[in-house]
Amino acid sequence: MRMVCLQHAEYERPEAVATWADSRGHSIETVVPLFERYPSPDTFDMLVVMGGPMGAYEDAAYPWLTAERAFIREAIDAGRLVLGICLGAQLVAVVLGGDAHPHTVREVGWFPVRLTDAGRESAVLSVLPDEFIAGIWHGDTYDLPAGLQTAAVSDACRNQAFEACDGRVVGVQFHLEWTREALRGLADRHGDWLEQGGSYVQSEREFVDPGPALETGVELLHGLLDRMEAR
Repeated sequence: MRMVCLQHAEYERPEAVATWADSRGHSIETVVPLFERYPSPDTFDMLVVMGGPMGAYEDAAYPWLTAERAFIREAIDAGRLVLGICLGAQLVAVVLGGDAHPHTVREVGWFPVRLTDAGRESAVLSVLPDEFIAGIWHGDTYDLPAGLQTAAVSDACRNQAFEACDGRVVGVQFHLEWTREALRGLADRHGDWLEQGGSYVQSEREFVDPGPALETGVELLHGLLDRMEAR
């Protein structure tokens, strides 16, 4: 399988997505939307849209977002597998007819995520446990278009995951792809979020040292990607 990854920040790399691709014998090409042209959908089988510090609605500050959303739409229309992570999930939700906007709280740390009834009955996300600990870092959220249902929730955010197109298109607000290097990179570059705290913001120590949740998350991600590939 040929994969394309859209990377919006140096510290938001595909990480465990890339290790999954390598272990399955798949190729993965990284594209930085600000600097590169998008490949034709007939040259790849799966698109992964990573997170980033910008908002999915901040076209004035990041004018290249318009072209990126058009590319995501093109990939979906071409029948490609599409996985959106954090910002990527918000962009996919907007492309499908939903909306992205600032959340009422910041959610930063490692928190329980629970599948909804729709998630437990879904084609892809049902591979995840009914409840699991996931890495989370966001100040924005999204609203789904009519016809799509929330597949997972957390205490701070009612939209943590969704799927569309019979499981061919999946969005997750949380992070299962992080490595220890990724955690350190986030803490170093955006440590002010951790310092400012909040009802759903953990300390830097808790964030960079989540214990077994990090490795468990990678296992869950690989199972999710296996399920998507089977679509």
